[in-house]
Amino acid sequence: MERIAPLRLAESRLIARPVDASFVTYNKSPVQKSIKNRVLLTIDLTTAVLNEAIAKDASVIVSYHPPIFRGLKALTLKTPLQSTLLQCAAHGISIYSPHSALDSVSGGLNDWLADGILQGRENGSISSLVGDKVSSDGVVEGGEGRLVTLHSAISMSVLESRIKEHLKLSQIQVGYATSSGAQSASIRTVAICAGSGGSMLTGKEADVYFTGEMSHHEVLSAVAAGTHVILCGHDRTERGFLPDLASRLRHELECDADQDSGIAGVEVLVSQKDQHPLRIV
Repeated sequence: MERIAPLRLAESRLIARPVDASFVTYNKSPVQKSIKNRVLLTIDLTTAVLNEAIAKDASVIVSYHPPIFRGLKALTLKTPLQSTLLQCAAHGISIYSPHSALDSVSGGLNDWLADGILQGRENGSISSLVGDKVSSDGVVEGGEGRLVTLHSAISMSVLESRIKEHLKLSQIQVGYATSSGAQSASIRTVAICAGSGGSMLTGKEADVYFTGEMSHHEVLSAVAAGTHVILCGHDRTERGFLPDLASRLRHELECDADQDSGIAGVEVLVSQKDQHPLRIV
């Protein structure tokens, strides 16, 4: 995972919190598992996902969102979150959360969203929205957010269709900057942030803001300033990337297995119980 999404790329605004919200790992459970060759990928570590991991005898859960965002003074069975963590420890399950490192890295989650809009790198360019993150030897490793610049403008209706197709959604929320002819508006630039993008996108110059969620007043401010807004649901901008992540992790594990590192035969699964918590009724 460190080769896929180096933790040094995690957003500094998250690291400043009492608990590093860009990654959390739990290792060396006192319970030794007889089978240690199964990894389960999920966006959120819910009770349903935990039960799935136990049933499938997973030894590691890669949870995109870290289960701890703020410091805990105790771990008890009184809350679902703390109970889940304790049950993971009791069943010998380690947890790894890449979160914003996976957002920022080149070829990561935000680039995956951008590719869904471009439908081919020959159709435009992708750049970091908030500046590049450069390694010590001068190589650009990623950056926060993305800005898609299309070589040829497309209409809002075409953009909406591309996003729906890429995320496999039948409906999305759209805030139009103008009420008349909005779906035929000419779009050249799209600012992107997976998950909750209000704080990152606000004030950035783009024809469209594309993210999972923004606050009511952030949307009002954006459309009043002449920027269209597309919201797809926080985790719905993230979950579709898991099969790609699984493929990359399998490749890295196979490379390690070829070097006789003792991890041959590791199986990487995408959770079937991880899902958006809300329903439209």
